[in-house]
Amino acid sequence: MEASLTTRDRVGIQDFVLLDAYTSESAFLDNLRKRFYENLIYTYIGTLVVSVNPYKDLNIYSQEQMDTYMGVNFFELPPHIYALADNVFRTMLSEFNNHFILISGESGSGKTEASKKILQFYAVSCRSTRLLNNVRDRLLLSNPVLEAFGNAKTLKNDNSSRFGKYMDIQFDHQGGAVGGHILSYLLEKSRVVHQNRGERNFHIFYQLVEGGEEELLRWLGLERNCQHYSYLVQGCCAKVSSINDKSDWKTVQKALSVIEFSQCDTEHLFGIIASVLHMGNIKFEADVQGYATLSNNQEMQWVSTLLGIPAQVLQHGLTHRKIEAKTEELFSPFSVDHAMYARDALAKAIYGRTFNWLVNKINESLANKDPSRKTVIGLLDIYGFEVFSVNSFEQFCINYCNEKLQQLFIELTLKSEQEEYKMEGIEWEPVPYFNNKIICNLVEEKYRGIISLLDEECLRPGEATDLTFLEKMEEKIGRHPHFVTHKLTDQKTRKTLERGDFRLLHYAGEVTYCVVGFLDKNNDLLYRNGKEVMRQSKNPIIQLCFPATEPDSKKRPETVVTQFKSSLAGLTEMLMSKEPWYVRCIKPNEAKQPGHFDDVLVRHQVKYLGLMEHLRVRRAGFAYRRKYEIFLQRYKPLCPDTWPNWKGTAVEGVRCLIKHLGYKPEEYKMGRTKIFIRHPRTLFATEDAFQVCKHKLATRIQSKYKGYRVKGDFLKQKQAATMIENCWRGLMARKEREKREWAVKAIKKFIKGFMTRNQPTCVDNSEYLAYVRQNYLTRLKENLPKTVLEKDLWPTAPPVLQETSQLLKKLYIRHMVRKYVREISPQRKAQVLSADFFRHTKTTDSSFIGVSVSNLSDSFLILHVTCDDIKRKGDLVLQCDYLFEALTKLMLLIQYKTLVMCSVRFDIQPGREGFVDFKSGQESMVYRAKNGHLMVLSIDGHKTSFIYCMYLH
Repeated sequence: MEASLTTRDRVGIQDFVLLDAYTSESAFLDNLRKRFYENLIYTYIGTLVVSVNPYKDLNIYSQEQMDTYMGVNFFELPPHIYALADNVFRTMLSEFNNHFILISGESGSGKTEASKKILQFYAVSCRSTRLLNNVRDRLLLSNPVLEAFGNAKTLKNDNSSRFGKYMDIQFDHQGGAVGGHILSYLLEKSRVVHQNRGERNFHIFYQLVEGGEEELLRWLGLERNCQHYSYLVQGCCAKVSSINDKSDWKTVQKALSVIEFSQCDTEHLFGIIASVLHMGNIKFEADVQGYATLSNNQEMQWVSTLLGIPAQVLQHGLTHRKIEAKTEELFSPFSVDHAMYARDALAKAIYGRTFNWLVNKINESLANKDPSRKTVIGLLDIYGFEVFSVNSFEQFCINYCNEKLQQLFIELTLKSEQEEYKMEGIEWEPVPYFNNKIICNLVEEKYRGIISLLDEECLRPGEATDLTFLEKMEEKIGRHPHFVTHKLTDQKTRKTLERGDFRLLHYAGEVTYCVVGFLDKNNDLLYRNGKEVMRQSKNPIIQLCFPATEPDSKKRPETVVTQFKSSLAGLTEMLMSKEPWYVRCIKPNEAKQPGHFDDVLVRHQVKYLGLMEHLRVRRAGFAYRRKYEIFLQRYKPLCPDTWPNWKGTAVEGVRCLIKHLGYKPEEYKMGRTKIFIRHPRTLFATEDAFQVCKHKLATRIQSKYKGYRVKGDFLKQKQAATMIENCWRGLMARKEREKREWAVKAIKKFIKGFMTRNQPTCVDNSEYLAYVRQNYLTRLKENLPKTVLEKDLWPTAPPVLQETSQLLKKLYIRHMVRKYVREISPQRKAQVLSADFFRHTKTTDSSFIGVSVSNLSDSFLILHVTCDDIKRKGDLVLQCDYLFEALTKLMLLIQYKTLVMCSVRFDIQPGREGFVDFKSGQESMVYRAKNGHLMVLSIDGHKTSFIYCMYLH
């Protein structure tokens, strides 16, 4: 909350929800501009953080700043990314659930920096032990490694992430960071072999050449000059003033050692990076037949040495294609163009798979070894919406990803807002918004979407080209309102489109894509013999990247865009299971200049980031909402009945306060836990009254010293400051005393409860007994027997839970037996019962056909059998204390002689039925009753296990 009305006019409002003209895009931009020029780069929309890249150091990320925002209410201090990080962390700890922070924005808007700041905050705020510090350091240093291998200079950003990254930070129940896991999405592999003018390859190549030690470069066959490598100079900007490759190289070296990369791993990793540079310098020329041959064998020798592949094998793999006929294999020589394609495809495959290996290696280092349940906070740093002068396949995939995330953002925002109103008992007012589902369907719909049409064209036989793909789109989706091509549009628009272009009307605006290269990039084919060549490598990393176990199916692999679509679906599903938080990053200008705010550029980003929609959702009737306790704590000085202390409940205090302030019924609503204020002016009036009240209090304190003969204003101020300090210390002392008094009462109550724990439930022991119950049930949950045979390991229950424990034990054992029985096939059951049991009772000529029990609680079980031996013919009657364990424990009981076995002959006249009667008696016995039935007596509570084997004929 800004300090005064005049301050608000100068620096803007720190929460857009409090804008009066909240539907006006101009008012939104004006507020953002005011704050930017005052170096206030963070502004809220509720709990969403809008961040504007200042392009300069503001010194707002110090240790002191972190300490200031730790454990503080979200809206208590000026907006900051630390406030969001702290709020997410405390919510996770209190609710013990999973969260994610979605960081989005254009390339160059500061997404990667925002992700770093959040990670740094958690590294400092989490509890510290030697183990946790190791995890913390690995989490932090995974960033520079992934940036080196996955980031590059583009036209819009000197450190642009050319892959999507999702990181889970895992916390234990005390809030310690105990592990992490990283998922990567769609690395822009094409950058390895080609860069647009003004762009660079991935940072690691330049870091190695510029920063690598002389001995290392000699071992890798590299020269300290980027201009000597074809893959590094296509963008004509190998050196960038804002990037220090030598310094970054040292950072990466240190990071790799902390993440537990061995020296051997590091050597092999950089051997691969160097081999890619050498591969880019391999040149081909045509022989007399027009087939490709090598023109510079030295580069081939270096690739052979670094990858541990025989030079002849490597050379043959780059100049020939393997063709499999029915029963034989043929090798067809490449033309020069095909050889260059095979070389570049192999370079991309090597780098792409090595990047995946790197991510997996980092994940091994971050893995949490404790199997107990953990909560996570996910950080999603995904590529922003991209619009270049020429947009290709990569921009299509990136912008499709942003469409999906925008769809998720709208769904989760509306859902969370709706749930809050419902939970608080406030009527929800529907909010109009643009649903971009129509665009998502245009891209991903089965059979008719752009992805399906692209895959179909890539996989169909015949002469498919990028232009035939364009023609197919025009035929299938030409009438879609969000799709335009040169052929389909009007004369005026046609001037802005080339014949090989198509234009999509994204939620963020129009983007024109050039279809040239779409099919090749989507296929991303590596010739089969290229894989076979790499499998001969002696480099351990390459062996893992190109495993011999990888199937060499003749079926074509999934296309790039289909794989990406599947991974996005998985990401969306994972995010839907977590609680969302958002950081929306904005780039103020294209020139990366501090202090320059480009209205047109910012307006475009505000639109495509959906900030106005989010604001409208948050303002669905109410501009402000706060928990009663927080609202009362801040504004209680405004009412004599609530100042200095309110003795009742917080909701009653708020009612008293707003009644005194004269709030009208249409200006607010009282929810179950929060107050909702409809108009910003109502809140601002309250805030301004609060500021005046504070000033009056300070003046009253000062006025007490006017009667004293104190010389000079300085002494007056000193006396006033001392008085304020004394009052504050007194307040803190009283609060501390109250805490101690509460603690003493709690301890006394606990001790009294312990002393009276065996007495009937009363006021003295009710809370203690509740604690005992909860503690036992928690301990029981963590120590349940794993099998029926471990039932005696059941944790001993306190007296108050003896009966409950026995009941739970019976239920759990029954559950385990049923689960065990369900998992055994009928054939196996028959085998166990007929083989194991009858082997010990010398009835191996018997076969098991069924089981019966009586209708009494007598622990008897009848096994129905057939037997060839006429003397032993009949069923078996068993008695034991636990029927369900009987079958599983039988073998053990017999082995340790804890069973008393006896057999009784019981003859039945031919043509008559045989009956067995069960009764409780003085002793356990079996005999023939007067009515001709077999009588079985059992003793209630008898603990000795008996098995009566009666052969009934």
